[in-house]
Amino acid sequence: MITQKNRFSYMVLGIACLLLIPFAAMQFSTEVNWSLFDFMVMGALLFGTVLLIELVLRTVKTKKNRIALCIVLLLAFLFIWAELAVGIIGSPFAGS
Repeated sequence: MITQKNRFSYMVLGIACLLLIPFAAMQFSTEVNWSLFDFMVMGALLFGTVLLIELVLRTVKTKKNRIALCIVLLLAFLFIWAELAVGIIGSPFAGS
């Protein structure tokens, strides 16, 4: 059974594995060109999302509310990621 401490460890390990994908792609293609800042921003975004999901899972008691809040957090993550990558709403933080 996965305990709370193990669950968080697995989430952090998942973040590291996700960040390895663009790093590996940079070795084989010139189309992926991330700087150290890009890795730091994505790591912070993923880690912040994982921390918020862990907070929800530890504090919210009903399963229905847990699922709803986790979906909202994941949608917020996806929106911020898309905004940083391509600029959905054209904020100053949008990519070129």
